[in-house]
Amino acid sequence: MCMIRFISNSIVFFICLCTQANAQIKQPKFEAGAAVGAFVYQGDLTPNRFGSWKTIRPGLVLHGSRLLNGTMALRLQLSIASLHGDDAKYNNPPYRQQRNFNFRTSLIELSPQFVWSPLGWVDAGKQMSPYVFGGAALSLVRIRRDASAFNAAYFEAEPELVTQLATDLSKRTPRLMPAVPVGAGIRYSLSPTIVLNAEASYRFLLTDYLDGFSRAANPDRKDHYYNIVVGLIYRFGRKNSWDCPPMR
Repeated sequence: MCMIRFISNSIVFFICLCTQANAQIKQPKFEAGAAVGAFVYQGDLTPNRFGSWKTIRPGLVLHGSRLLNGTMALRLQLSIASLHGDDAKYNNPPYRQQRNFNFRTSLIELSPQFVWSPLGWVDAGKQMSPYVFGGAALSLVRIRRDASAFNAAYFEAEPELVTQLATDLSKRTPRLMPAVPVGAGIRYSLSPTIVLNAEASYRFLLTDYLDGFSRAANPDRKDHYYNIVVGLIYRFGRKNSWDCPPMR
């Protein structure tokens, strides 16, 4: 029992240490923000393991947060963007210039997330504060795939590819797309109410048809996408203070 008490007290002490700068300072309990940045497709229509930077698209991110305590917040985020992938943007391997698959889609994503800032919600003049986040997301998409420039003669030694392409084109692309977003960022308070932030967020998808192709491309790997944004946050609302619980 003494060991259990020692471990629990140590955990409480560590949490208090991380939030010491915030423990006695009253903080606004609500935040609203906007950010702009790049959305990057990562899937079958790019050979780049870090995604298709040749077809990046701009996007807008809006969010509101409720601070739950000195280090945790619940955030609801809306992303409005588009995604694009194109085989013809790449010369290596050479077959991509002949396969010529491409797609475009609009993207409207709603995502509730938990945000954890280990150093707390720092005020102006303090050090930069890192944070991580994760949650769930549901996106409304309108996928427009195009295989009209496919050179079947180039792939005559692979007749199964034509069959696989026909299978893909006969499959209806999704309109609602669930995802698991995870990411990290950094924030810096310019004033008690205005915060500058930058973050990167990766989306794990449950489908291989974000780009409209699977069997004729790479059915063993699902599609994904991510974004990198910078923005401003406005802090408001009745202020709270969070103190560490007494150690027993």
